[in-house]
Amino acid sequence: MNQPVVVITGALTGIGRATAIAFAHEGNSVVISGRREEAGQALAAELRALGAEAEFVRADVRSEADVRNLIGQTLERFGRLDVAVNNAGTEGQMGPIVEQSAANYEDTFAVNVLGTLLSVKHEMRAMLAQGSGSIVNLSSIAGQVGIAGASVYAASKHAVEGITKSAALEGAAAGVRVNAVAPGPVATEMLDRFVGGSEEGKAGFLSTIPARRAAAPEEIARTIVFLASDKARYLTGQSIAVDGGYTAQ
Repeated sequence: MNQPVVVITGALTGIGRATAIAFAHEGNSVVISGRREEAGQALAAELRALGAEAEFVRADVRSEADVRNLIGQTLERFGRLDVAVNNAGTEGQMGPIVEQSAANYEDTFAVNVLGTLLSVKHEMRAMLAQGSGSIVNLSSIAGQVGIAGASVYAASKHAVEGITKSAALEGAAAGVRVNAVAPGPVATEMLDRFVGGSEEGKAGFLSTIPARRAAAPEEIARTIVFLASDKARYLTGQSIAVDGGYTAQ
């Protein structure tokens, strides 16, 4: 039996990179994408060294032509698409809503919302045609609750949750599942940017987490691998918070 084929957007750093490695360890064929050719080819080589079939396809999720090419090349190379992880995202500019700009809205929504929408569109086309598939979108605790100083980011992640639920309803009868993972703080460069590069700000944020720490990227990756697997085959349209208890408060 051929190994499952996985596509991951925004795969070159943080959660995306950890997820690519986790799927490679599980024996999947992995297609990674991102905007940096050299880093992408290096990660693909690293995945192949783990024994996985792996390819890098350069893609900017804001471009429908790029997304169409990413899925097209995956199907040409492997003949199917079993799992898609839509991880590409940006935190945008933090700050009070009275200081937010139309430019920050446009930039943040172009990646987080349009990028997710275009990715799901083309992934679902492939999966509906074969009658199976699992899509995991990356949301955030900011997709489930409000966060002061992060209004645009929170709005974008609430939109990702809406896309996830709607697409799940469209795919359920055809055997295509769509879910989201909503991480709390994760020990990545994005967290450092989110808190303004301040160790004091980071410590203050982490003090609001019941677990009193940030997640490791690998902890989020393991949840994504589970959601994508047949172990979760009756689970669709859900957003799973992996947040150290934050949203239980």
